[in-house]
Amino acid sequence: MEMKHLHFNTAIGMQKPENIRNKNAACPFCARDELTNIINMDEPIILLQNKYPVLENAYQTVLIETDDCHGDLSTYPKEHLHKLIRFGIKHWLDMEATGIYRSVIFFKNHGPLSGGSLSHPHMQIVGLDEIDYSETVVPEMFEGIVISEEENGPRFTLSTKPRVGFYEFNIEMAEDFYQERFAEYLQIAVHYILNHFPFKANSYNVFFYHIEGKIYAKVVPRFVTTPLYIGYGLPQVPSNLEWMAEELARIYFNVLQTV
Repeated sequence: MEMKHLHFNTAIGMQKPENIRNKNAACPFCARDELTNIINMDEPIILLQNKYPVLENAYQTVLIETDDCHGDLSTYPKEHLHKLIRFGIKHWLDMEATGIYRSVIFFKNHGPLSGGSLSHPHMQIVGLDEIDYSETVVPEMFEGIVISEEENGPRFTLSTKPRVGFYEFNIEMAEDFYQERFAEYLQIAVHYILNHFPFKANSYNVFFYHIEGKIYAKVVPRFVTTPLYIGYGLPQVPSNLEWMAEELARIYFNVLQTV
């Protein structure tokens, strides 16, 4: 299998601000009057070019989710939640539709183990010149135990064949139009990770995919990555998936656990 690598510019990377661990560092996203290269905005949401484009052969943008530096996707009011996810998906698909890029990725980092550098809530939309992310995507990574689903609407599952291993939550909807339940399932997954997960978790990623007429979001709690995946690419499947799916259904959808 051909290996595909993104090239990271370390000279630019060393200039990036960081305030997840360095709590005393100023937040550049809070200095809204100083933001430059703004692409679009729907207050308080702002999409702008990334000031520190560390990825080569790529067009990097940042989506600032809110003007509240301590805001969080897990607790956004429904009005703002839908405004944000609708805005993000629109600009992601619009960038994809230009045909300029081989593919366009849309993702979110949260917390010290997520790979992010700034704590202010934000996402990233990145156009890749030479890499098609869909070549690494297989349908089975979205298969799982159904937690909740709407008739002819979004579906919320817990992966039985996770991409990296252990616990991965999937949300899917048709590409035709935005459905509010999609964002609500996404928010529930994040809220569960931060508040009810059986292992203390303070970090997660959200990855969006546009595959075969569907929009997917994969929500992944982040811990130290297992060496079996790092060294051998072997995902592990935990033995308590059924319990976790039932627990989520009980907490958020008032569904009693089966005996």
